[in-house]
Amino acid sequence: MNAKSKSDDLEFDTPRYRLLVLAMLVLVYTFNFIDRQIVGILAIPIKADLGLTDTQLGLMGGLAFALFYTALGIPIAMLADRRSRTTIMTVALVMWSAMTAVCGFAQNFWQLFLARLGVGVGEAGGVAPAYSLVADYFPPRQRARALGVYSFGVPIGSALGIYFGGFIAHHVDWRTAFMAVGIAGVVVAPFFKMLVREPRRGRYDVQPAGGGRPASFREVMRVLASKPAFWGISFGAAASSMMGYGLFFWLPSFFVRSHGMTLLDASAYFGVIVLFGGIAGIWLGGWLADRFGTARRRMYAIIPAIAFVLTVPFYVGAVMSPSLAVAFVLFLMPTALGLMWLGPVLSAIQHVVPPQMRATASAVFLFVNNLIGIGLGSVALGALSDLLSARYGEDSLRYAILAGTVFYVVAAIFFLLSARRLEHDWE
Repeated sequence: MNAKSKSDDLEFDTPRYRLLVLAMLVLVYTFNFIDRQIVGILAIPIKADLGLTDTQLGLMGGLAFALFYTALGIPIAMLADRRSRTTIMTVALVMWSAMTAVCGFAQNFWQLFLARLGVGVGEAGGVAPAYSLVADYFPPRQRARALGVYSFGVPIGSALGIYFGGFIAHHVDWRTAFMAVGIAGVVVAPFFKMLVREPRRGRYDVQPAGGGRPASFREVMRVLASKPAFWGISFGAAASSMMGYGLFFWLPSFFVRSHGMTLLDASAYFGVIVLFGGIAGIWLGGWLADRFGTARRRMYAIIPAIAFVLTVPFYVGAVMSPSLAVAFVLFLMPTALGLMWLGPVLSAIQHVVPPQMRATASAVFLFVNNLIGIGLGSVALGALSDLLSARYGEDSLRYAILAGTVFYVVAAIFFLLSARRLEHDWE
């Protein structure tokens, strides 16, 4: 290590600076999810204004975003394993934020679909490099919690997107909501670049033979092909994300249709559920993984599996409850349980490959998780809702959501099968 690297490492080892970096990463991830999830609360006025079906809304909210988000994630992550991760994230933030603002100018389904494709192109560079950065700022014993805190961007961004999207749409219109959050993201980008430094790769890890040179995609895939646990938790996370992303997209519409709430009330109601339930679940999952995973690495898969099984009865009770007060409490629990996987799984992904492969391996994980989860989740629930509408009318979403809980059971099975291999596949 040269003198500059040693000096930089001393600066990066300052607890206050590491917390600043983590806070900035959370902020960027928050904008990632604001721009990703705001379309869920805006689906109601968009549907009325543009005359869309639930299937079209699901395509626009899921597949339109997922197509380029998943396709470009791997080549961008390979670049992040070789070049500055902070620069890549800054460019990505500017692009997805600008395209979110463009959504506000759409006049029909296809214009909005293409604008959402652009959001996906930008966000393809926003997550995998961040996972790798967290792994180089925090030692192994703290990574599950650090990645859990980073994942706070999911509930915070979703809650803010839901609430402020509904607030702006109620008081102005849905177009202004897209423009406002898009411009805000562009403003944040230069501050992220100025404050977050690029750390030395793998500085907390034993370096592999060869000095940790950048790996080719073929080399990464060869390593991953020998890690069954990686694929098990990837497909398990994807199954859970079909329900998770589908619920985040459709629950605001469910509250309006089945409970007669206004758009503004639904945004506040669901935003609080996502914020408090999500943060509690993510933190608990990361803490449990760091607490029990050091001695038994299979716990990184067993903890999410147990949580997924427990979500099902809570969702059934919440969706079927005629009381909004009872439903609120019941929705808090599965929202927390459904996000407990983030800390354990994201940490496990960083540990099953050498440091110079982390961004690319993370992108492969995100490719599987998001192509299936984002790409199919919202459209599957939307199409099922359309199919059931002739029988159940405005309550069709209620029964579509109930049917979707089976994906959490599928996710639990994948994780339990993966638990047996994690001990062997750990680097």
